[in-house]
Amino acid sequence: MTDRIKAGLERLFIDHRIVFWYDAARDMRASYDAVDLPDVEKVEIANNEFGLKYRMLRQEPKQKFLVFHDGPAPEMADNWLLDLYFACGVFKADQAAIWLAELGLPLQFEDVVRDHMEFYRAKGRIEALKQMITPSDTKTDVLRRMLAVCAGAEGALDTVIEELLAELADERDDAMRLMERSGLTEFFWKQVENAYGYVSDAPDFEDFAITLFQSCYARALGEDGNLNGEALLVFRRWKNNRLGAKAFETLSGKYQEILRIPEDLQERDIKALRAIDHFEEIDRQIIRSLVREMASQTVSSAEVLKTVRERRQSHWYPVYEDIYQAIGYATEFQQALAEANLTMTSPAEGVKRYVSHWYKIDQLYRKFIYHMQKSGQASLLSALFESVENRYTTNFLSAVNDAWQDQIAGLSDWRISGFAHQTDFYMDQAAEFRRRDQKVVVIISDALRYEVAEEALREIRKLNRFDADLKPMISALPSYTQLGMAALLPNKDLELSEDGNVSSFGLPTQGTANREKVLGMGRTGDRVKAMKADDFMSLKADDGKEVFRDHDILYLYHNRIDIVGDKLATEERMTEAAEVAVEDLTKLVRKLTTANFSNILVTADHGFIYQHRALDETDFSVAVPAGAEILVKNRRFIIGRDLDATSGMKKFSSANLGLSGDLDVLLPNSINRMRVKGAGSRFVHGGATLQEVIVPVLRVGKRREADVEKVEVQIIATGKSLISSGQTAVTLYQALPVSEKQQQRDVLAGIYASDGTLISDEHQLTFDYTSQNARERELPIKFLLSRDADRFNNQDVCLKLRERIGKTSHFEDYTSHSFQLRRGISTDFDF
Repeated sequence: MTDRIKAGLERLFIDHRIVFWYDAARDMRASYDAVDLPDVEKVEIANNEFGLKYRMLRQEPKQKFLVFHDGPAPEMADNWLLDLYFACGVFKADQAAIWLAELGLPLQFEDVVRDHMEFYRAKGRIEALKQMITPSDTKTDVLRRMLAVCAGAEGALDTVIEELLAELADERDDAMRLMERSGLTEFFWKQVENAYGYVSDAPDFEDFAITLFQSCYARALGEDGNLNGEALLVFRRWKNNRLGAKAFETLSGKYQEILRIPEDLQERDIKALRAIDHFEEIDRQIIRSLVREMASQTVSSAEVLKTVRERRQSHWYPVYEDIYQAIGYATEFQQALAEANLTMTSPAEGVKRYVSHWYKIDQLYRKFIYHMQKSGQASLLSALFESVENRYTTNFLSAVNDAWQDQIAGLSDWRISGFAHQTDFYMDQAAEFRRRDQKVVVIISDALRYEVAEEALREIRKLNRFDADLKPMISALPSYTQLGMAALLPNKDLELSEDGNVSSFGLPTQGTANREKVLGMGRTGDRVKAMKADDFMSLKADDGKEVFRDHDILYLYHNRIDIVGDKLATEERMTEAAEVAVEDLTKLVRKLTTANFSNILVTADHGFIYQHRALDETDFSVAVPAGAEILVKNRRFIIGRDLDATSGMKKFSSANLGLSGDLDVLLPNSINRMRVKGAGSRFVHGGATLQEVIVPVLRVGKRREADVEKVEVQIIATGKSLISSGQTAVTLYQALPVSEKQQQRDVLAGIYASDGTLISDEHQLTFDYTSQNARERELPIKFLLSRDADRFNNQDVCLKLRERIGKTSHFEDYTSHSFQLRRGISTDFDF
């Protein structure tokens, strides 16, 4: 108590030389006696008023005096010191006065304390309030700050509402009960009524919250709501604030049932819902509608992609991101397939068309399956999956390979003019660097299909100062691991053995150690090494540089796709394995350049064909292989001796395939599989389809200068850059499509006054549009102005796009556009 009294007196003496202290209850004598203030003279009123007055005004005009009276102040007519009483400071030593003094508030604010005594009984609340109070505060301002303290909010009413919503979501009402005990409830509801238009004979916060959701949903649909535009602004800010995300999701889930949102959505056009995310059910309704219309082909690709693009701004997008991604890839797949001409007049033309266009269909199908699986919502996407799967298998995979089969049926030898062959890879491509006395590293990724390598190409090109190009190469046949791996080494007299293994130079080629020996048969004097990619990735930086220093040719063996896809138990996870493979190769390339390797080749032993759904009987070959001796039977090839030419299969001799020995090979036509007990049938390779035999050669190099930048985003404002209502619309335009070297830009957009005050809602936006059509890179945005905008009417304000600085919580301005704010003040903001 003494400390508070001393602190209160010290604050009064800052502004006054004389301070009166009337002890009306005659219970503060001990406190008065205990007070010791430097440079302050303590005097008492005891029938000595004239003498005190003469002393304080004439004898000691500069001395500070604490004037104490043991009793109440006399009536004004009997108070000989009345003029000094009004001119000087007065200290009241009751609890309310002490708190008032502690807050540094004048006597006029006494009712702010006396009417709300319960609030001040906690020192922590007083300290929190003291931090918020400013010299210009009115009584109403102080009461608002008391509400903020009760709620644990930052200060403004909208932050109080956010904290109360968080409590409501947690099924607590601590803040509301504290407001009630503190006598602040009536004031709170009056503030809510004035700010948001909420009127009720029996106001209740959950009723307000339900009304808030209902009103904001209605306004977003262009309908009337019970609350005003300021409520919509507060709702948006709260919904988009990651700190309030959990509370929003809890209440939204609860109130969508109370407000019967699922039933309401049945009657809505999804175009009207594209920009609304008040309830999770909206996203589910949009998804169901898109899936239904895509499966029945009653919606255009452009419309689907536009919807998916707009839903990226939804609060629920992270929950349904993989579903939206799957839908996006599915519609791109349908569009690519519709535009594809699957005819060819020669094997060379078939390869050329595949690597220029058709590979994209395989890639889009794979990406669709991956995101469908990852979403965990296969049932929600089942109709779309059936449509995509049927069209992929029938209209593309079978169709294109039936046409391809017609071309290779006429081949006697396995060579396609105009394209590099896998058996020439070492001499023509890897050794090319050695002939220039340059070191080279070759990454062989097992089953890295051409379309997966194309995705890896784009990811590698996104790296700063990295460049890469991709060309096709024709694999050896049969297109299986043992032969493909041997063909990529220096090779002579490649020969199939009776167990399916392969020898070269008379040496075995299976296993890393054996391959390193064969690699050493290439150029005399070359220092060679073969190792697993995972082992290289685990090396320390200095050890990696040592590998570079001590070797001229490094072969790295990477296995993510084949090890998963080529097993019955895991083949359905192939799409996930392909994603990991792309990520692996990107990291591996970075690590190699850190170790000083600058010439990098990425290739594969073979490709594969994959269908996600279990195969029908018609997908298996009805051909029955026959001959003197069947040695190896695989799902996609037969190896034997003196095999018979069989209908439904293509026969090659070893010589036809460029191999040594006397064995024959039979390959089922098109995409047909042979029945092999215990083997999977969805992921297969070994045959001669385009997807199996076209393998990538990815050349990676390092540039000296930075070559990656973010896309430019421009602000396009219509009219005269004038804001005349409570909202304004602008268009944000991404100048160029996103590419490997033009990368996405993330911005935070809002309208600010000249002093930096945010006067609108904020939007977190990602610009990553890939379309070549400029119109499809436009993003229309509406900004709602807050009540704070009233203070800046008839002034210039600024729309700013800001970017996060690294991973910090700080932002810097990227670009801006000035507007003049000129509008009539309205309590409902012209919505």
